[in-house]
Amino acid sequence: MTRASADFDVIGELPVLRRYALALTRDPSDAEDLVQDALVRAYDRRAAFDVTRDLRAWLLAILHNVFVDGVRSRRAELIRIAAAGEVAHTHEPPAQEHSIRLAEVRARFRALPEDQRAALHLVAVEGLSYADAAAVVGAPVGTLMSRLARARETLRRHDAGEARPRPGAHLRIVRGTDGHDG
Repeated sequence: MTRASADFDVIGELPVLRRYALALTRDPSDAEDLVQDALVRAYDRRAAFDVTRDLRAWLLAILHNVFVDGVRSRRAELIRIAAAGEVAHTHEPPAQEHSIRLAEVRARFRALPEDQRAALHLVAVEGLSYADAAAVVGAPVGTLMSRLARARETLRRHDAGEARPRPGAHLRIVRGTDGHDG
């Protein structure tokens, strides 16, 4: 054994390093990790070790610096995470819920009668005016608007969980009475 390797007896200092690491971390597992990280750093820098210095003090200083670096790193990470949380949307629904909802709407749309589906598609998806959509389907504007209203009402009912139309929901008195004496 050479003088340099005898002066670099890291194994003999392990109990001291473990005790100090445990005092810093207060957790046996974290203490072992800290000792390992400090030893890696010490071996990386062993060429810079001055043999006239006390090895124990040098190793303890490295261990302490590794610990402080870790604390700073974790603190900086927590600050970055907090900052990212402030910038991020406060609530983003999971993508799968959106996909399921879209699939449900698509299925309900496809289940509409052809005339309602055509009216809704031309106006809501293609962005045509009522007059242009009516011209495409070859129906009066009022008829197109009626089909569109029925399609929207059907989709709303499904969205609200109603399976069947409410009695009288499709009828509306515009003027006059409904024939009942009040």
